[in-house]
Amino acid sequence: MSTIRLKRAYEEPGPDDGVRIFVERLWPRGVRKEDARLDLWLKDIAPSPELRKWYGHDPARWKAFRDRYRRELQDHPEAVAALREKLTGPVTFVYAARDTERNSAAVLRAFLDQG
Repeated sequence: MSTIRLKRAYEEPGPDDGVRIFVERLWPRGVRKEDARLDLWLKDIAPSPELRKWYGHDPARWKAFRDRYRRELQDHPEAVAALREKLTGPVTFVYAARDTERNSAAVLRAFLDQG
């Protein structure tokens, strides 16, 4: 298994990022695609639009969001398998959320670490 780092889309790409994978459905405002230097954009691995809207980055809904997103990942094994194929070296999941601890990229990394 490779090392998965997390980085906001608003942060500068770094030399140690490895493969940069954007794991959101929507492109972040104010970020130029050229500046993000992404290797891959996996929209299908991101939370569903309904789940994303329901969560709304409300800390009170974090635990429920985490559980629901994990269920969505379990229900889409083909998307998870496609992502796992990319995890052969250093990887950085790029995300847009302001919260650096409670975001879908953190859930995705934990899900993949569990097996």
